[in-house]
Amino acid sequence: MHKVWNVISTYSLLLLTGAALALIWANLDKDSYQHLVHFVLWNHAPIGLLHHEGGVAVRALTLHFLINDICMAFFFAIAAKEVWEGIVLQDGELRGRKALTPLIATAGGMMGPALVYLGLGAALGGFDAYAQGWAIPTATDIAFSYLIGRIVFGAGHPAIPFLLLLAIADDAGGMVILALFYPTGDLQPGWLLLSLAAAVGVYLLANRLPIWADGSDPRRPYSTWMRQKASFWPYAIAGGLSWYGFHNAGIHPALGLLPIVPTIPHADRPYGFFTEAEEHLTDLLNWIAHRLKLFVEIMLFFFGLLNAGVVFSAFGDPTWMVLGGLIIGKPVGIFMLGLLAERVFGFGLPAGMGTKDLWVLGCVAGIGFTVALFVATVAFPSGQAQEAAKMGAVLSFGAAALAICMGRLLRITRRLS
Repeated sequence: MHKVWNVISTYSLLLLTGAALALIWANLDKDSYQHLVHFVLWNHAPIGLLHHEGGVAVRALTLHFLINDICMAFFFAIAAKEVWEGIVLQDGELRGRKALTPLIATAGGMMGPALVYLGLGAALGGFDAYAQGWAIPTATDIAFSYLIGRIVFGAGHPAIPFLLLLAIADDAGGMVILALFYPTGDLQPGWLLLSLAAAVGVYLLANRLPIWADGSDPRRPYSTWMRQKASFWPYAIAGGLSWYGFHNAGIHPALGLLPIVPTIPHADRPYGFFTEAEEHLTDLLNWIAHRLKLFVEIMLFFFGLLNAGVVFSAFGDPTWMVLGGLIIGKPVGIFMLGLLAERVFGFGLPAGMGTKDLWVLGCVAGIGFTVALFVATVAFPSGQAQEAAKMGAVLSFGAAALAICMGRLLRITRRLS
């Protein structure tokens, strides 16, 4: 797996540390914790949460908005980078027949949790009140599922790349759901033209135009100048414009960098998801991702700190709906559609991976921490429902114990290499 371990484990450690501090703080002094979360950095700002003062609509840049709406854009951009390379590069992880079973299983891993969530909502009598949170349990936490997957299967098991591919595709689907079903305000799609113009403009001016200007000149002077002198700046400017377009369009701005990712020059061969080998590549996309790594690690600490602080008394119907979606719906959905892909469509499973591995992998994928917390903050307004839904996301760490027990019960053979 090209030493993915160090990359993922650092993300997980800082995120978990922030979440643990949030849980302790919120349960010791909820008021001071909420004051931190909603602390206003800049009132009457050009960006931020829209509210009214004296009948006038103004925006406030809060600490929560800074982390969830601005900084998380870089997290989603890095995830999008992995998806994009997996799609466009020859022999990429998301190309060809080898990706079909994991991708079909991914669909099951999204539909299953949503159906269980809604089914539990109907059974508990909370369908009408909480139905809008159906997407909370659909995504898989990439970092934590990978860590538990290594414990259950070992680093050399074919279930590990299968799990990573599934988790990446899962989060890509989560991004689409977030954009389509959870607008941040009144939709104004005209602003998306700014994002489109930024993406097309930077691709033509900073990417294709220098190549065209070089022609057959082996020295490639224009491309070299663009790479060495202009560097990432054209894409940074385009990213800012695209983010602003999403912000004003009413689509969650954390997705605002996604249109720019495909325009950045990328590697010509795949190395796998989140691999340390990518740190040594010289293409601009991997260069940017490598330099964002430390920032994203620190940002995930603050994401955990500002989003995981739920009081232990915040149980409610959304807690069990989210938890049931992740711990029941996720493994059942992945197993059923994965089995359909293997047995009915004939796409098969990776060599050395059996149906019992597929079931345990589904249990591992039931950890929905990061993106589940994120979706909970946009699915419900601040209050009891959001807190209860977040509690379900936090409790989904129980999927780790379930997966480890299932691995022992089904006698999964760990493979270290």
